[in-house]
Amino acid sequence: MAEDFNTDGMLDMYLFENEQLLEQLQETVLEQKDAECFDEDSINEIFRTMHTIKGSSGIMMFDNITAVSHKLEDVFFFLRESHPDNVPHLQLVEHVLEVEDFISSEMEKIRNGDEVDGDATDIIAGLDEFLKQIKGEGTTEDGKPLPENKHEEPKQFYIAPVASNESRFYKIYLTFYPETEMANVHAYKTVYALKEIAEDLLYSPDDIISDEKSADVIIEEGFRILLQAQCTEEEIRDIIGVGYDIQKVDVFECGAQEFLQGFDFSDHDVEIDLDSTVEEIEEKASVEAQSEKPEGEEEPEKEKEPEKKPAKPQIAPGDFVIKSKEPGKQKKLARDRPKAEKASFISVNVKKMDQLMELIGELVISESVVLQNPDLKVPGLNLSRFNKAASQLSKISTDLQNVIMSMRMVPLTNTFQKMNRIVFDVSRKLGKDIEFEMVGEHTEVDKNIIEHISDPLMHLVRNAVDHGIETNEERLQSGKTEKGKVTLSAHTEAGKVWICVQDNGKGLDREKILNKARNQGLLDESKPESSYTDKEVYQFITLPGFSTNEQVTEYSGRGVGMDVVVRNIQEIGGMLDIESTPGFGSVMNLKIPLTLAIVDGIVMETGESSFVLETGVIKEFVRVTEDMMIHEPNGEEYIMIRGECFPVLRLGKRYGLKEYQSSVENGMMLILEVEDKKVSLFVDKLIGEQEIVVKPIPSYIKKVRGISGCTQLGDGSIALILDPGGLID
Repeated sequence: MAEDFNTDGMLDMYLFENEQLLEQLQETVLEQKDAECFDEDSINEIFRTMHTIKGSSGIMMFDNITAVSHKLEDVFFFLRESHPDNVPHLQLVEHVLEVEDFISSEMEKIRNGDEVDGDATDIIAGLDEFLKQIKGEGTTEDGKPLPENKHEEPKQFYIAPVASNESRFYKIYLTFYPETEMANVHAYKTVYALKEIAEDLLYSPDDIISDEKSADVIIEEGFRILLQAQCTEEEIRDIIGVGYDIQKVDVFECGAQEFLQGFDFSDHDVEIDLDSTVEEIEEKASVEAQSEKPEGEEEPEKEKEPEKKPAKPQIAPGDFVIKSKEPGKQKKLARDRPKAEKASFISVNVKKMDQLMELIGELVISESVVLQNPDLKVPGLNLSRFNKAASQLSKISTDLQNVIMSMRMVPLTNTFQKMNRIVFDVSRKLGKDIEFEMVGEHTEVDKNIIEHISDPLMHLVRNAVDHGIETNEERLQSGKTEKGKVTLSAHTEAGKVWICVQDNGKGLDREKILNKARNQGLLDESKPESSYTDKEVYQFITLPGFSTNEQVTEYSGRGVGMDVVVRNIQEIGGMLDIESTPGFGSVMNLKIPLTLAIVDGIVMETGESSFVLETGVIKEFVRVTEDMMIHEPNGEEYIMIRGECFPVLRLGKRYGLKEYQSSVENGMMLILEVEDKKVSLFVDKLIGEQEIVVKPIPSYIKKVRGISGCTQLGDGSIALILDPGGLID
């Protein structure tokens, strides 16, 4: 069968499943990295994870992944069986993460179509040495040697059924979730895993690899297995567990005779006695056979056998439930088909989601084109019915946008867990005792946003560990008794997501940063140094090539990183705010949009050009008169509104537009607020509010500060989307 086995169609599923398993593995390990040891549930979970990855990698013939996962499985098999007390926990954590890194690296090669050629020899040797270290004598409580976790590759699926006194026989029924894709592949994985314990193994349908249609049969009727092995039901359930693919697992022990009858149960009663032993069941069957009377002989009415039930159709998985046990009676399995449960989640290719998002964006644009069509402005038209239908269309369109946006939202949990791993690795290498805390990790953000913030977060967290938090000796000398701590938090507010990286280290040194800025010629000679606010000084560290680390390390001191952070954040319309208290730590605040796709905006005109500004940054619209304006000799303008002074930015003058309105009395002032900064933006006129589909500026056009994108308006014209952060800075 191996020669005909085609793995091409299984590759995506293999990568998807193992990615999920590795993420769960890393989360489990990092959650308990500071504990004294792994708890029993975690040991079993890691063992099962490695067992699953080993089996699926064996099917796909990735030998190096199979070997390293099997070796780590050996370690946790021993931990599960012997419960040793001499296990160096942090060393074990590092071994698990090393294996996780290796498998992730190999899977990345698979994804890119490269050869899976990673060498796991050193990792396996390290695990062997670790296993010898914790094994000691390696005996159980009764003095017998512990069983070894041996993996012998079976020559074929059907092993000659040689039963012994210790052999036991099982009927196994697997019920898959209705939306499970390639159920035949999942069934094959189960068979592959059971081969290691099987003396004899049969399954139906039996053409799960050669016939793709068997997947539909498995979903509809379930997957049935007959297993002969020297194992317990618990050991079977350790190998086959309920998960995202398998909805239900039924395991029934049966007799040898019933096992040999195969999958044909139509001539037998459905009820099965679970409490009696195999010998007792066979003895009862023998007595019943002897007690049957010859044909034609009558029996007393009260001793007549009940009328034999008609033959029942073949039993499907999930048809059995255990009846409650009545006094004096044994438990029996009874036919009782439960109602099918609908699954809550399905996996969808992200490319399809992006395509759907683009189509909905085009739908929004088309809706605007229809509703703002000049033909509708002809005098005398009765548009009452049209307006009613248009209102319903707008409602459906808005609901559709909300649904697709919610589908694109994913929690920050995985991103935050990656930062947990960085803190663990860097702190171990630097010899610092650092605690990591996550707050609000379930905050949901658009998937595209998450892809843009992963690198900035990595830089900020590394800086906090390497540059921000002192060494253990320095903390003691400064009187700090608590451990170093990095806190990563997130929350949403007014259509934005705030992500905060905070540490309790030494904080930023204002004078040191000023000296560095002075040496690099970054200070304004006309401005005294004392007039710089702390936030202005701290912003110097975000400039390219700026670093106050005197010693270059593996993680910082080269003058790169913070400029990358700011650039990546600004590309998605976000901003970085830095706060610091000397001696107590620093706080890096990221403010980014929840989504990049469709936003509410105000459309305005200046000169012959159209612009759009996000609604959330506009605090108010103000009509002003010339006597409210303040003109400085250097050309700067300000306006007084209710006793507060705002700098004035004329949009037409800023971008050199033609025929823009020069008189403030004939235009409109927009008060914008970004963080703690405010500015008054002057435009010619307002057009109205509109949902806009954000499109990137084409790559062949030079990027302009203050412009973040473009969109198409209802009349078909193009409007530029203003970036308030770029306008105010």
